Amino acid sequence: MLPEIVTSIPGPRSLELASLLSKYENRNVTYIGPNFPVFWKRGSGANVWDVDENRFLDLTGGFAVVAHGHTHSSIQAALVDQSAKLLHAMGDVHPGENKALLCRRLSQITFERWGLGNGKTTLCNSGFEAVEVAIKTSLLHSGKPGVIAFTGGYHGLGYGALEVMGIRWFREPFQQHLRDFTTWLPYPHCYRCPFGRLEGYRLDGSRFPNCASSCLEAIEDQIVLAIRQRPIGCMVVEPCQGRGGEVVPPLDFLRMLRQVCDTYKILLIFDEIYTGFNRTGALFASDQFGVYPDLICLGKGLTTGFPLSACVGRAEIMDAWPRSAGEALHTTTFLGNPIGCAIALASIDLHLDSTLGKRVQALGRHFRTSLKALAAPEIGHIRGLGLMIGAEIVQKDGSPNSKLASQMVLSALKDGLLFLGGGLDGNVLSFTPPFCIETEEIDYTCSKIYNYLRLGSVS
Repeated sequence: MLPEIVTSIPGPRSLELASLLSKYENRNVTYIGPNFPVFWKRGSGANVWDVDENRFLDLTGGFAVVAHGHTHSSIQAALVDQSAKLLHAMGDVHPGENKALLCRRLSQITFERWGLGNGKTTLCNSGFEAVEVAIKTSLLHSGKPGVIAFTGGYHGLGYGALEVMGIRWFREPFQQHLRDFTTWLPYPHCYRCPFGRLEGYRLDGSRFPNCASSCLEAIEDQIVLAIRQRPIGCMVVEPCQGRGGEVVPPLDFLRMLRQVCDTYKILLIFDEIYTGFNRTGALFASDQFGVYPDLICLGKGLTTGFPLSACVGRAEIMDAWPRSAGEALHTTTFLGNPIGCAIALASIDLHLDSTLGKRVQALGRHFRTSLKALAAPEIGHIRGLGLMIGAEIVQKDGSPNSKLASQMVLSALKDGLLFLGGGLDGNVLSFTPPFCIETEEIDYTCSKIYNYLRLGSVS
């Protein structure tokens, strides 16, 4: 369904709740201004309704979470069924039965499916925690504390995850608390090449040519230098960057990383919290590139809405953790929550539908093609895989136009379209809609974008 706006945005009830929240919530959490936020009341498919009964088209998928759509019937059924049986178990003492079922299923769809043997899982509550488990696993496995991470990478905001957070303004306020065990390397961004080489991309959005190979050689040289300077245990990377601006690397980037990690006995950790579970049109972005990690961090689309994440690794690596003698070295009160596990199993069943990836690929192609058809000079680059799409908004000289991007997000909100701004400069319109979105809704969105660009050019 297309948007339907019946009040001013934000509406009176949203304004009332914003005032209430501003009084009682840490002011750094929710952005509250004259035009934000709208408070959600319910959702269905690709739509959400706010507390004033305005209907919005959700192009964000709730931060790329609701892959199967808001309140999908199978997800609802799993929640209702499990909630009637057991709400909470003692996750690391007396677990619920579906914790074991979920750990087995995660092994089956990752390392067993890739022909790499058995996988073992640590279940967590939030994505950053899964990343921290992966980093801890690396230290236990090799004894080497050093980590290689990439600029623009987003891995969550816990203190361990902050160490590998590639977006500097998240780290800077807490820098004095951090250990500084990370070596930073540039992520290959062919539109905004970190080495200043402009020939490494095509404006028509086609796959990047191998002229990017010289950049990859430079990155490889920096990796080898880092290994010689400090003991490196692992490398943490997003196969495609999400919050960094939907950046798709050159085809050989992940292959190069895998080869280097194998050569120097370093663990390769893929953060697929954003890209996993068909977001890129394959079950995992790893499958898109034919490159597989030693540990993989999962979340978001894993449950389509319930707080649950996982770090899954090859069994021989995860066995670096000592066998529990009654106390776990990494655990939480809500570890393996029965409702979360039930929802995850239902969500995975939906993800394993062989037609879903093809649908995501087709919708993604349609979305990118429709954006390109706008032929708007303000859109410097359109990129992405599947339904993970970024449109970079630029000024005449090609520099980031954060102001126009912000104006477009606000204009869209007034019209009932939920957009997110992304990228290091906040100038990338990021689209991660639910997989149930229809082509008509995409076309409507693109027509609105065209209007916003024309208005922005005039202003």
